[in-house]
Amino acid sequence: MPENNLVADFEEAYQNLQFQPLITPEDLEKFQVPYREDVTARLKQLVKSCTPHSNKIIFAGHRGSGKTTLLAEFSRQQEEKYFVVFFSISDLIEMSDVNHINILFAIAVQLMEKAETQKVNIQNSIKNKFYEWFATRTKTKLEEIKAESSAGFDLLGIIKGKLQADAVTRTEIKEELGKNFADLIGRINEIAVAIENSGKDILVIIDDLDKLDLALIGNIYRDNIKALLSPRFRVIFTIPIAVVRNINLRATISTETDNKISIMPVAKLFAKGENRQPNPTAIEQTNLLFLDILQKRLSSKLIEAETAQQIVFKSGGVLREMIRIANKCCEECLLLIEEKPSRQDIKINQEILNRSLTELRLEFTAGLGKVEFEILTATYNNYEPDDSNNTNFLDLLHGLYVLEYRNDDLWYDIHPIVCDLLKRRGLI
Repeated sequence: MPENNLVADFEEAYQNLQFQPLITPEDLEKFQVPYREDVTARLKQLVKSCTPHSNKIIFAGHRGSGKTTLLAEFSRQQEEKYFVVFFSISDLIEMSDVNHINILFAIAVQLMEKAETQKVNIQNSIKNKFYEWFATRTKTKLEEIKAESSAGFDLLGIIKGKLQADAVTRTEIKEELGKNFADLIGRINEIAVAIENSGKDILVIIDDLDKLDLALIGNIYRDNIKALLSPRFRVIFTIPIAVVRNINLRATISTETDNKISIMPVAKLFAKGENRQPNPTAIEQTNLLFLDILQKRLSSKLIEAETAQQIVFKSGGVLREMIRIANKCCEECLLLIEEKPSRQDIKINQEILNRSLTELRLEFTAGLGKVEFEILTATYNNYEPDDSNNTNFLDLLHGLYVLEYRNDDLWYDIHPIVCDLLKRRGLI
């Protein structure tokens, strides 16, 4: 029946609008649009210019700005030249339990796993030493792990499973390896030397560190950065933009990495102040790019053209936010079809968008108090906060309430949905 086709179309769009990085060849073929080649070029240059004494790179940006997709594509581009290990920290460790020790341990495990996959010849003595070392440090019975492995289980997979799901193992790793930190670095570098003897230098890219709570990130990069940067090979670490806007943390990171910091800025849909005009003119190149990205995931027959444009504008130039708004609109349409199955004219229009934005606005409202509203209002009026190092401001930046933009100058604006919230309260 026709209405079932409409349901199927919206369900497909809803699935397309899940904000997942483009990792698989299928997703790349369906959805990829050339994006931020300038950022990729700078990363390539930073990696190329690394030396044995300066080979760690910090990649910063807002959550949802497209860093993961860009890094995934970048990792594929570097495969010919480097032994590339690209992984998400969230796939290996419970995010609330991440620290510098288990990040380094995760690197060791991922190096071993990639070497196995690529059939890189690592001496059995090195492999066995690593497994025995892991068992000793975590009070794990190696015989039991090997028995599971011989029964058809992947030994490295078992270790990864313990790292992900076993809080006791993570605690043991943090406590035991923290006491024997030099030993951990020794194991990592020993594995690295064996891999690099195959002919390629190592490049490790760790994604999703930017999704940690700011308090955890501060502890990792403020108190333990020397330890984190100890491995002797190239590593790209992701961090949120709020960390590099903290004066003290920025100074520490800059010093320890020899200022190898690359920023993924939010895409500018409007020149500074233009969006405050009655009939603002968007930056054409960015606007068309975002519309193209949206159209690849949401058929034009399901949305009015003017509404698609409004979704782009309401994103503030953050890819994740555009996807999130459009996804919510599809959800609203599916709900409307459920309520009125006989209607054949349902599509995403201004009414549907308004309903979606209302819910998203309420999500933003949760947790805001007087101090936050004052900071948001001041930032809106001045394009910068009164104190950019203020903890509350950095939290708002981390949470996408405030967005950072760049051209010849550095300036801030408020997320368009949060702007609507401030207007409703009469603050701007």
